[in-house]
Amino acid sequence: MGLSYEEGKKRVVFGLGLLAAVTVVEVIISLFGKGHIIPGIHDIKWVFYPVALALVGLSVYKAYFIIYEFMHMKYEVKGLALSVLLPTLLLVWAIIAFFQEGNSWKNRRELIKEKNVKPLEEGQQQGMIPSDTYRLDQQEG
Repeated sequence: MGLSYEEGKKRVVFGLGLLAAVTVVEVIISLFGKGHIIPGIHDIKWVFYPVALALVGLSVYKAYFIIYEFMHMKYEVKGLALSVLLPTLLLVWAIIAFFQEGNSWKNRRELIKEKNVKPLEEGQQQGMIPSDTYRLDQQEG
């Protein structure tokens, strides 16, 4: 598809305007989510999820638009487009998996901290070694 200079210029200006509008919407959503537009809204826990979902969705749309329009991916053959898209999806999957794993480690660490604060009761075993296991540091006598 050959575009004349004027047609190409119009498409670029349209693309920049679209990206600017989406960015302004993202900023407004962020200000809303942080409670700058409606004071006290950030104290409501469930508001975080729609705000985060909207921001992620708009960011993905902007990335899609930039890759397919400005990097000319929509004019390429399907195989090349998939060779770029599939590794990107694997990268996104890996990032989500790492966040999930990190959250699991954080929760486990907090559980261990809570257990370390609790005092032991008389005769209660401490640690992972069962009481019937022979240990060299025990002196019989």
